[in-house]
Amino acid sequence: MQIRLIRHGTTAGNAARRYVGRSDEPLCPEGRKAAELHKKDTALDRVYVSPLKRARETAAILFPCAAQIVVEGLREMDFGDFEGRSADEMEHDPAYRAWVDDLCRGACPNGESQAEFHARVLRAFTETVQNLQGDATFVVHGGVIMSLLWQLAEPKKEFYDWFVPNLGGYLVDCTEDNGRFLLRNVRPIE
Repeated sequence: MQIRLIRHGTTAGNAARRYVGRSDEPLCPEGRKAAELHKKDTALDRVYVSPLKRARETAAILFPCAAQIVVEGLREMDFGDFEGRSADEMEHDPAYRAWVDDLCRGACPNGESQAEFHARVLRAFTETVQNLQGDATFVVHGGVIMSLLWQLAEPKKEFYDWFVPNLGGYLVDCTEDNGRFLLRNVRPIE
């Protein structure tokens, strides 16, 4: 089956380069306008989305006729105390420096670790995909897409190599191999 993984449009926090994870920000005016220009498939009947406004709003613009199926586990990482702040604002914060020095693997204070985030995203995606019959479209978050591709894509790449801009994404072939889903033939969505 083919799966489209699309990152939501731009929010005010994205535009200000802030950590936006659990915050339920809507698209900013520029984000809505850009999504309108990227309108995809008016015939699509369903789209899988994160529960957060920015993903649901993007899906409604890109796929106006599609029913939205909310997948709770596909929300963005919880950045805890770093939420809503930029790297520049936290450059002297010892907790932030320690997290960055550990390649962002440890838990954010009062938030998730990368391991917890990856496990949640993989579980939610696997549970969703194993019930699919045919191709599917997901409108989610940059971190979710990076996590899925880092864990499941072949050939393997580093986590940050899978960065995707707002409204960007990938088309992948999803296959099952001994109970594990693999994402192959990964190509950017134009």
